[in-house]
Amino acid sequence: MDFIDTHSHLYDEAFDEDIEAVVERAKAAGVKQCIFPGIDSGCYDKMISLSKKLEGFALPGIGLHPTSIDESYRKELDFVYEKIEQEKFYAIGEIGMDCYWSTEFIDAQRIAFKEQLILAAKKDLPVIIHSRNATEEIFSVMDQTLEEIKSFNGVLRGTFHAYSGSYETYLRLAKYGDFYVGIGGVLTYKNAGIASVIEKIPLERIILETDSPWLTPAPHRGKRNESSYVAIIAENIARIKQVPVEEVALVTTNNAKKLFRLD
Repeated sequence: MDFIDTHSHLYDEAFDEDIEAVVERAKAAGVKQCIFPGIDSGCYDKMISLSKKLEGFALPGIGLHPTSIDESYRKELDFVYEKIEQEKFYAIGEIGMDCYWSTEFIDAQRIAFKEQLILAAKKDLPVIIHSRNATEEIFSVMDQTLEEIKSFNGVLRGTFHAYSGSYETYLRLAKYGDFYVGIGGVLTYKNAGIASVIEKIPLERIILETDSPWLTPAPHRGKRNESSYVAIIAENIARIKQVPVEEVALVTTNNAKKLFRLD
């Protein structure tokens, strides 16, 4: 079985001591490629360096994460605009809004999210959207942005990372373009509400992710997450949907290839 981990931070310091072994375990588990989401300028060099070292396996994105937004956000956005002209990226992200940690810079979050949505449409790249306690804020910004994107014949496509919304929220995504939901370790947690939602969402709209080193699936919860555990996510989806895990692997991998335009 082949897998694509569509959201992995293998460049994080949590992997500094054993990144080679982590990558080998991922490959042994069937992981053929990983998408590296960008966070901010502070992690950029390390992400790009590892992506080049793991060329073909690690595919970088670029973006300003909402929790990295502060009074210097304009400088960070300018960094995104500069770098996107210098390297090949596979996504704009991780972008979005986060009202869980702080709302101090909520207006700046809105501006940064809107600008990066427009950038993605202009560059014909998918977006990786982070949404935490911000569903309506996210949709409000996307509503405001949609007409502007249509004005230059742009389109949106992307994924809602670590999806934890309702089925009704999932249905709303189609309004904005070609969107998938990223499913990871939370699915394996006891009493996780997303399990009942996954029953209804078509497999053709699901992609797999780990968010390594965070959101570790059971039975490894409490330890560092890694990309090899994407197989655990596939097994849980297969159980919920009552289909062979091979089918989950095939469909979700094809979904990821389509979304990120991978060979």
